[in-house]
Amino acid sequence: MSPRHIVVVGASLAGTRTARALRDQGFDGRLTLVGDEPHAPYDRPPLSKQVLAGTREFDDIALSPSGDLGAELRTGVPAAALRPADRELVLADGDRLHWDGLVIATGAAARPWPAPVPDGVRTLRTLDDARALRRDLTADGARLLVVGAGFLGSEVAATAAELGVPTTLVEAGELPLARSAGAVAGEFVARLHREAGVDLRTGTTVRSFTGTDRVTGADLDDGTHVPATVVLLALGAVPHTAWLRGSGLLLDGGAVVCDEHGRVLAEDGTVVPDVVAAGDVSRRPHPLADGTLHLGHWSAAVEHSALAARALLHPAGAGEPPEPPVTVPSFWSDLYGVRIRSLGLPHLADEVRTVEYDVPGRHLEVSYHRGGEPVGVLTAGRARRLAAHRPVLAEAARRRRAALAAL
Repeated sequence: MSPRHIVVVGASLAGTRTARALRDQGFDGRLTLVGDEPHAPYDRPPLSKQVLAGTREFDDIALSPSGDLGAELRTGVPAAALRPADRELVLADGDRLHWDGLVIATGAAARPWPAPVPDGVRTLRTLDDARALRRDLTADGARLLVVGAGFLGSEVAATAAELGVPTTLVEAGELPLARSAGAVAGEFVARLHREAGVDLRTGTTVRSFTGTDRVTGADLDDGTHVPATVVLLALGAVPHTAWLRGSGLLLDGGAVVCDEHGRVLAEDGTVVPDVVAAGDVSRRPHPLADGTLHLGHWSAAVEHSALAARALLHPAGAGEPPEPPVTVPSFWSDLYGVRIRSLGLPHLADEVRTVEYDVPGRHLEVSYHRGGEPVGVLTAGRARRLAAHRPVLAEAARRRRAALAAL
């Protein structure tokens, strides 16, 4: 029997894309989107760039209106609990929604500092976060300290530097992005930061923040002090799954574990009927990876959405859904006018090959390999070259899928 009422928990990219995919795949029943923010759905990647710079406003990043989806939109009401056996979702305001199909797309939250912090120490995950950070950066005498030089921290540092704000970027590793993209890409990005005037400090991190009511800076564990009127914590993200405690769903690293179709697994490893997950709240197998993979990428949310909708609408008793297509994970970032793009899973590589390294020309191409097989590629200012790599990586993924199936 087809579901009559599908509830999508999470009204951001993955949730709205899954709702759209449900309609595109023929679902004509009742559809409810539940979002914890007071805003209508919007796109997040511009928050650390155009929204922070003031070149885009909410209307520029808004996603499909709920009316276009024929959906009821519940905003400003977080999910509080899930009871799969009763097919019941409990909301923070006490309301209860009963569903025939459920989509978990609650995304992730910014990883907080492990101790209390003074005012002005911020994270960036929501529209309100971006607006508050922009107010701080445009105040007279603003000085920014960014803690963590991954992609988010690097983007915010670059945006602040372009606004003329004195910026210090602190990274515990020896280079930015080293864990996700390796030393070659990390050195390239480090040089971009320093050429733009960012005070990049690597191999150190914050020991404590200074200031009583309002932050005045931070003491680093290398013994130095950094003055700052505002601090951004860019320490990674934590899947937003606290509301699922006690639900019986399988969580790994805080993320909801799915099969390759996006169907959610129970703690005993079986598929939970009529429950799927999409986006960076989820963890699922990928043939390029060993075991399951957690990807917080825009493109992953889009790809997950189509699969989740198909799995949710697949008729009960009709056997397994069709084998999902092999996808190649992808990601992009914009730093100082340079578009950085990656395909595959560079962090899995045991060998890195530099094809081009040209900081003055703002060009970079690096390929990543594991056991001689390609697992990823990263370019800066060379996006057109990615087209040749995508089918190679897809074929490598298909070979690995076939090899794993034969075991």
